[in-house]
Amino acid sequence: MKIIVADLEGVFLPEIWINVALKTGIEELKLTTRDISDYDVLMTKRLSILKKNNLKIQDIEAVISTLEPLEGAKQMLDWIRDQAQIIILSDTFEEFAKPLMVKLGFPALLCHNLTIDKAGNILDYNLRIDNQKARAVKAFKNLNYKVIAFGDSYNDIGMIQGADQGFFFCPPPSCTTDFPDIPVAHDYDQLKSMLTSALDS
Repeated sequence: MKIIVADLEGVFLPEIWINVALKTGIEELKLTTRDISDYDVLMTKRLSILKKNNLKIQDIEAVISTLEPLEGAKQMLDWIRDQAQIIILSDTFEEFAKPLMVKLGFPALLCHNLTIDKAGNILDYNLRIDNQKARAVKAFKNLNYKVIAFGDSYNDIGMIQGADQGFFFCPPPSCTTDFPDIPVAHDYDQLKSMLTSALDS
C-alpha cells in the first residue's frame, strides 16, 4: 500500500506570511523556510516582528480571508485523492489553515497551533511534535506503507529523503543547488506525471 505526503504552502496554497508582509508592508515577514531553514529561528523572529508592530491574529485572519488556493491546486488535490490517500504535513498553524482547508475540500492536515491571548496577541507557537514531517514519514513506513513525498522547501528535506520516493515541487534555486539529487516537478502536469510513475512502480 502507498500513501502520499505533501507540504501545503508553496504547493497548494500561497505563502501566508509573504501575503501578510505584502499587506502590512513589513519586508521581514517575507522570510520563509526557503530563506531560513531553522524553523525555531524563523518563528521566533516572526513573533518578535508581530509584537513590535502590534499585529494580532485578527490582522492575519483578515489577510488569510482574501487568499485562494494556487491556480489548479484544488483540481490537483482532487486528482491525487482519486489515486491514493494523501496527508498534508505542514509547519503552518491550525488557526491559519482552517479557513483555507474549506477551499481545498478538507484534505487531512497535520500541523501546529498557536498560543493566543484574549486580545488576539500571538504569544507563542506550539509544535505538535519536533521534526514532524520526517517523523510522520517514518511512522507511516513503520505501518507498512510505501511513502511518496513532495514539498517545496528546506523544511521538507527530511520528509522527502525519508520517503521511499520523494521530490521537490517548484523549489527555490538554492534547494536544487544544495540537494541536486532530488528530482524536481516544475508544475502540476509534471507533478501528476511523477506521481503516476511513483504509484505505478
